[in-house]
Amino acid sequence: MNKSAVPSRAELCQTLAHLANDSADDIVSRFYARFLDEFQAQVFLSSEMVEERLKHSLRHWIVTLFSEPELDEAAQRQIGEVHARIRIPPSLVVQGANLIKIELLARLETLPMALPHLVALIRVMNARVDAAVAIMTDAYMARSVQRAQMDEAYRLFELGQDITLEHERQRAELMEWSQGLLFSLLEPGMRAPLRRISASPFGLWVVHRAGLLFDGRKGLDDLVAGLRKIDLQMLTRIEAAKALGGPDLQPLVTQLQRTVEELKFLLNEMFQSIAAVESGRDPLTRALNRRFMPTILSREISIAAKSGRPFSVLMLDVDCFKAINDRHGHGVGDVVLRHVAEHVLYCVRASDFVFRYGGEEFLIALVETGAEEALAAAERIRTTLEGAPLRLPDQSETRVTVSIGIAVYGGHPDYALLVDGADRALYAAKTAGRNRSVLAA
Repeated sequence: MNKSAVPSRAELCQTLAHLANDSADDIVSRFYARFLDEFQAQVFLSSEMVEERLKHSLRHWIVTLFSEPELDEAAQRQIGEVHARIRIPPSLVVQGANLIKIELLARLETLPMALPHLVALIRVMNARVDAAVAIMTDAYMARSVQRAQMDEAYRLFELGQDITLEHERQRAELMEWSQGLLFSLLEPGMRAPLRRISASPFGLWVVHRAGLLFDGRKGLDDLVAGLRKIDLQMLTRIEAAKALGGPDLQPLVTQLQRTVEELKFLLNEMFQSIAAVESGRDPLTRALNRRFMPTILSREISIAAKSGRPFSVLMLDVDCFKAINDRHGHGVGDVVLRHVAEHVLYCVRASDFVFRYGGEEFLIALVETGAEEALAAAERIRTTLEGAPLRLPDQSETRVTVSIGIAVYGGHPDYALLVDGADRALYAAKTAGRNRSVLAA
């Protein structure tokens, strides 16, 4: 090669192809030696898998990456889809690609060529590897979205089977296993191993169905951990105590019963949470669940941007709610929140959206509503509540007031900025003395 003239792109790819072919075996060995040291990679790869399949596949990818002047996009897309099927995260792929670039760069630096040639080769090498990773990632994301849609469709199918019935069925299965275990312990001269909870209908349901139904919700990991604790620790100790006929059996059985009660409590909590979320409404106030707020606000902002029509949000907070809870208890606090929600829902239009934002806060999305109309709507809500006496469980009456912050869509596509504006206006209303509406500047 002429050391003074920069070769063409095709010639650069040819040089890289020869280098990759000559060095592929060494690069692959070094790659997996380093890659398998990473804990994250070990979750997806084993030494056997590497030796039997992956070394050959990686060698083929390195050699063919530069064999043609143009990148084989279909091949890279297919690799990305494989990564999606086996759920190798894109961050791990990027990490691996960087390792390969480092190995190639180390060999490029040994070639006898002028600096412009070396720079040109490095540019082509980086561009080709980065382009391949970008195509893989795009395919990965497309396949992952498709899988997520299928998972969600199946989860909705599961939810449609009657959540209440499923709750009762699984609670009964848990109690049946527990009672069966106790009967086994009462049998004299027990010889057979106790039935593990993971092998019971309840345990099988937790392992194979609960993950789909609860979609990674808080509590699922604790439920699975509880099953493992019973099987791997508690039953083993109970069997040993039973065999010895010692006095340690009763405390162990009592501990097991407490653990079963904890599992039952977790199960109840998870079914209640999913019933509330999947119904789309907060079970206490019947306002929309906050989970749906990003979708709805983003959609309304998109409509406002395309149509040029106004859009506003109100952030409402119940005044002195903590004092109400402290003085009367949380039961009265729930009565107050239902009272507020009922009047808010009465005051807005059917086209508007009312969310339980959190605690004693509500967010109201007013479609096709500008600043003046939004302020009027906020005042209508505020004065309606102020004039509506609330009868408490002890038959006494009180009046509830609210503070409201108002923000109007100003053209920015991020709904969070609109919510933040309403929140700042709410803070101004509370700072100014509460029981008032403030429009964000």
